[in-house]
Amino acid sequence: MKKIVLILVLFLSYQHSMAYPKLPRTIVTTDGEIDDVDTFIRMLLYSNEYKVEGLIYSSSMWHYKGDGKGTMFTSEMPMTKAMYPPRTDLRWAGVTWILELLDAYRKVYPNLSQNAKNYPDPDYLKSLVKVGNIDFEGEMEKITDGSEWIKAKLLDADPDPIYLQAWGGTNTIARALKSIEEQFSKNANWDQIKERVSKKAIIYTVMDQDATYKKYIGIHWPKILTFYNSTQFAAFAYPWKKMIPLSMQPYFEGRYMSSKIILNHGALLAMYYSYGDGKKQVGDPEHIHGDLTKIKNSQWGSFGQYDFISEGDSPAFLQLVDIGLDNLDHPNYGGWGGRFVKSPDNAFRYEDGTRSAEFNPESNAVDNNYPQTRWLKAIQEDLAARADWCIKPFAAANHAPMISVKEGVKISAKAGQEIPLHIDAKDPDKNAVQLKTWCYAEAGSGQATIVLHEKTATAKIPSTAKKGDSFHFIIEGSDNGTPSLTRYKRVVITVI
Repeated sequence: MKKIVLILVLFLSYQHSMAYPKLPRTIVTTDGEIDDVDTFIRMLLYSNEYKVEGLIYSSSMWHYKGDGKGTMFTSEMPMTKAMYPPRTDLRWAGVTWILELLDAYRKVYPNLSQNAKNYPDPDYLKSLVKVGNIDFEGEMEKITDGSEWIKAKLLDADPDPIYLQAWGGTNTIARALKSIEEQFSKNANWDQIKERVSKKAIIYTVMDQDATYKKYIGIHWPKILTFYNSTQFAAFAYPWKKMIPLSMQPYFEGRYMSSKIILNHGALLAMYYSYGDGKKQVGDPEHIHGDLTKIKNSQWGSFGQYDFISEGDSPAFLQLVDIGLDNLDHPNYGGWGGRFVKSPDNAFRYEDGTRSAEFNPESNAVDNNYPQTRWLKAIQEDLAARADWCIKPFAAANHAPMISVKEGVKISAKAGQEIPLHIDAKDPDKNAVQLKTWCYAEAGSGQATIVLHEKTATAKIPSTAKKGDSFHFIIEGSDNGTPSLTRYKRVVITVI
């Protein structure tokens, strides 16, 4: 029977790999908090944009199952150590909620597939669900189905990178890497194996939700490329009202969320958690958001029915979505997953925080979160369109425009030179596309000017620019469909 199951999984994986030859590979690890559930729903709606290769339950400083033996555990993370006394388990939502969401995804899958290619088959996604290291925060001693799955993917023959998303702790990822080290470290070719795995694994972690990155991964695998999101995720998380510019907050409030996304948009979005929705996640006594009477004195502000709660991990997969900003291979460029700068201590680690802060024109101040919040209106409108895809055929729904630049996106120029750019915008629904151009100063060597003339633009390099400087010009196209959808082209001009 096990052989039959294995053959079926391999067959589904083969079919999937044939259908998704160019998409980035990714594995999700999640601790199951309500914001992970909401993140997971959005992730499924974008699952045609990347090749999902693993869906793995893991633990974190906020959520763990316990070992079933009554063992008391004390967090080693300062915040949760102060919040929670020693305990046997913590706010554990179980290991069925992913399967339940996939059952709902199955119901909207036919409609999603009418609107875009490459949505993964529900049975294929179910074959990827594994239980990782969940007993305690940071537990990485056990070899688990989840850790072995990650290990096998990192060692397989496909040379393409695997983006390992850590929505909770990094402990299951750490266990997979430790298993590789234990198996091969005494081999004569260990250096080559370690180098290959280090080039293949890319970690996107939302905070340190356990200590396994600092205590193991960062020390034993220092060359694994890591995107460390410690601040920008908060714009998508519980304190969003304190982070998001006022002009964008209506796209997260109940009137928009209920009508455009949650209600009457099919089985999957019906499972989305929001404020005042009357829902309660099993296993988490701190999920009180569904009852507005219990959150009147919330530290994060005042909320109404169907207001957005949190999707703190959504930047991890939005980093993978190709919207024309070329950010996947250049985390310092910035995009829907945030913007990161190289750590001064590790050339393989990219971080956010004050060093990646950007000027926020609405607050007229430098803002640590603006690399994320500047995109939020477009992100929410895009989610609303995909919510429509769950219930509408292609002809009745809206789809994003495509932007191209005749001269290409990598151009060389001299200081002071003016460069003409010829822009083409196509829309699959025959909607009109309004163009906008701007210089992304923080992503490059500073500010430069660009002037739009209908379907052409003129970019001008500062006369003071030095050889090697680069200037980032964003061509932004938004259609007039409902909801309005936006795509981009980033033109990087380097001074010679």
